[in-house]
Amino acid sequence: MKSQRAAPNPERLLDTAVTYLTGVGPARADALRRLGIFTARDLFMHIPHRYEDASTVSQIAKLRIGDDATVIGSVISKGVIPTRKGLRVFQAVVQDSSGLIEASWPGQPFLDRAIKKGDLLLLTGPVRFFHGRVLAPREFVNLGPEDAATGTSGGRVLSVYPATEGFSFKQMRTLIDKHLDQYLPHFQEYIPRELLALAGVPALPEALRAVHRPRTLAEAHAGRARLAFEELLCVHILQLRAKALAREARAGITFENKRVLTSKLKSLLPFELTGAQMRATREIVKDMTGPQRMHRLLQGDVGSGKTIVALFAALLAVENDYQAAVMAPTELLAEQHMRTFTKLLAPLGITPLLITGSLAAKERKAAAARIASAEPVIAVGTHALAQEGTKFAKLGLAVVDEQHRFGVGQRLALGKKGERPDVLLMSATPIPRSLALTLYGDLDVSVLDERPPGRQPVTTVRRSEKGRAKVYSFIDAQVEKGRQAYVVFPLIDESDKSAMRAATKEFEELRTGRFASRRVALLHGRLEAEEKDDTMRRFRDGEIDILISTTVIEVGIDVANATVMVIEHPERFGLSQLHQLRGRVGRGAEESFCILLGDVSPEVAERLEIFVGTDDGFEIAEADLRMRGMGDLFGERQSGEPTFRVADPIRDHELGEVARAGAAQLLAADPGLTSKANKPLHDVLRKRYGRALELFRVG
Repeated sequence: MKSQRAAPNPERLLDTAVTYLTGVGPARADALRRLGIFTARDLFMHIPHRYEDASTVSQIAKLRIGDDATVIGSVISKGVIPTRKGLRVFQAVVQDSSGLIEASWPGQPFLDRAIKKGDLLLLTGPVRFFHGRVLAPREFVNLGPEDAATGTSGGRVLSVYPATEGFSFKQMRTLIDKHLDQYLPHFQEYIPRELLALAGVPALPEALRAVHRPRTLAEAHAGRARLAFEELLCVHILQLRAKALAREARAGITFENKRVLTSKLKSLLPFELTGAQMRATREIVKDMTGPQRMHRLLQGDVGSGKTIVALFAALLAVENDYQAAVMAPTELLAEQHMRTFTKLLAPLGITPLLITGSLAAKERKAAAARIASAEPVIAVGTHALAQEGTKFAKLGLAVVDEQHRFGVGQRLALGKKGERPDVLLMSATPIPRSLALTLYGDLDVSVLDERPPGRQPVTTVRRSEKGRAKVYSFIDAQVEKGRQAYVVFPLIDESDKSAMRAATKEFEELRTGRFASRRVALLHGRLEAEEKDDTMRRFRDGEIDILISTTVIEVGIDVANATVMVIEHPERFGLSQLHQLRGRVGRGAEESFCILLGDVSPEVAERLEIFVGTDDGFEIAEADLRMRGMGDLFGERQSGEPTFRVADPIRDHELGEVARAGAAQLLAADPGLTSKANKPLHDVLRKRYGRALELFRVG
């Protein structure tokens, strides 16, 4: 009896490394890896970002100057024509049943080897006048010899893919098209059929065919909608499941609002709390005095006063004889919190404790002894607080500052210290008000949307390259007054492939040239951590006048004396990133300035005017979201999988509503997605979002 061969495993086939695909050599494999494409599955999930509509074919005889048209014609003659300026132009005369037209490709003489007489070409582009009608192909597809090209009387919708250096979108289109028929049957649908019907989208194999080889634009959009629906559905499943679990009893510490230390701090503050700070503090106190464990996000714009709110929460824990831990992403920021807390807590007779990786052995041992005892203490530090060797005897509150700077594992590790401490996450990255999705799972959210009194708005302007000398003079005048300045560049070193200014070269030129009489220093991400910290400390202490830097200062310490932020090549930054950089100045009582320096295109100028025109971080974040996409909303960058690659929660608002309803319907019937029918979707969730599932406590 013959043994039957087992059917091939679709998962294994789709996990084939791209290096084993026909047409992919080492150079192409490197280019694909830069695009995040490692396997066959990755290749087919690389979705076009736009389409050329060449579906409507025109007769050549009817073309007019100024038309943007698609034609299909046979090559009747061709050749390379040199011009007086040395440019070599490939030209081909193509003919259909109605007439003929010349097509011209300036600077592409190599096409003479790829296009042969008798080939049938699909051409799309504008019709121009140059000694008669000439078609300037923006796109073309060689359909092969005319006598072998069957079924090509109609046009096509041409996919345009995100590409990279060394691998064009046309090469990507060819590679995907070559392998699509072989691999497409191995994609299996994992979203229940009734949910696909609810959204009105096709199943996965048909959706992938539609986005990669669409017959019409409508078909391409329908395929994209299926992939967007999947992303939105997964996010809503995570969120709704997490919220359902949050509603269940979560035994936590029930603190008593004794109003001893907290009231004393409020009476001794040298400033008035804003209404937003008082509201957020009340929300946190209500959580901490309730029976369930607090899991709250404190979200506030740059300089909105999150730290003082966190201090009130820490004091509530301390006056109940518990410990509090405040974790910051850098030693400098931890030291800044330490100085702030020490100054504010001195009248209360409380001395906070600093725990970082660079503590001397003797200091580390003393710190470990304090937190290992039952002494109520406020510990401020870096990820060292979350390390396995750090033992808290009685941790009641865990605060994570700039929470998106930490991996899920580090946030979880701190939250697991002690007996179910309350958790407060803080972020200076605003989430747009108009965003319909709740991006933080089971987190409750407090928002600080007021600027504390005394914080002046930062004057923001754009200056062209012609104004560079005046900008330098302005920096010099500010330094002469005793102020300090940042000059931020997008690159560390110059590149042969870019004409952009870079930090290292500009540092040398400014240090020895325009600002030779000033104290100038350089800061970038490739410096050793100790050197970076030393430079920032010297800048903080007034030993440096002008700091030439990259974006490593985006989340940094407060330097109240810094009044000027110059951002070179602002077109290279997102609006939210520009806003974070601007937040480095305006920390003191003096008027501060943010200058965007350099020549930009009209489109970029329009985008930058949004930033110049407002200092509202929420408004800026919404504009940035529209222009740049969602990125990784769960902060789970370790997996390399962004939250949304296809969906746009603002543009796809209606699809998102359907996805939310579908997720609710699914979870109502099967809360853990444990049934046989839902297991494929559960497996996709686990594989795609990895440890984010732990953060949201799903499955």
